[in-house]
Amino acid sequence: MMEPVATDGSSTGSTNPSTSGDKPRTATRRTRRVRMTGAERREQLLDIGRTLFAEKGFEGTSVEEIAAKAGVSKPVVYEHFGGKEGLYAVVVDREMRSLLDMVTGALTAGHPRELLEQAAFALLDYIETYTDGFRILVRDSPVAQSTGTFASLISDIATQVEDILGLEFKARGFDPKLAPLYAQALVGMVALTGQWWLDVRKPKKAEVAAHLVNLSWHGLENLEAKPRLIGHRKS
Repeated sequence: MMEPVATDGSSTGSTNPSTSGDKPRTATRRTRRVRMTGAERREQLLDIGRTLFAEKGFEGTSVEEIAAKAGVSKPVVYEHFGGKEGLYAVVVDREMRSLLDMVTGALTAGHPRELLEQAAFALLDYIETYTDGFRILVRDSPVAQSTGTFASLISDIATQVEDILGLEFKARGFDPKLAPLYAQALVGMVALTGQWWLDVRKPKKAEVAAHLVNLSWHGLENLEAKPRLIGHRKS
């Protein structure tokens, strides 16, 4: 006698695994998902947050979106960072330390002009390599703003340059007390130019650095010991 055949073409006999009492092998073969460690999950959330903050800014980014991108629930984000504010603070702190380390680490030459070149290159290198990080820093705390995270960072970098300018001023007979003013001016010039170059990317990085140093160095070379105003306004 022929075995009954099911309507889908499979045999209904006792030899059919689906009716023999044993579960099909495919049912027991489940792919196990490897769970992230706490540290790995934290880094994943930081990477996702960094990308979203760069694209949308702090206000435009939500905890829901961060959690969805990571494939986790909102409480996981709160567990690691206490909320969006905590995540943003860690991202900004990392970017500030990276940029400051790059600038201070680049200042190795002895000649003042080459030091200016190294400082300009360090900032442009950071913009080129860590574009998202720079967008975060300048989006919510613009270069031209006198307060905020990026303004604080600019002041930290200017402090490094200030020491170099102070020695140069003293050697040339200028008042070294004016070094902080000139340091802020020079670093601010590079930072604003870098913010512009972030989007246009022309000319090439080395050419941008050369023009920045050209303006700053030749300006310093021809400084007046006692600068004067030529217009009518004197105060």
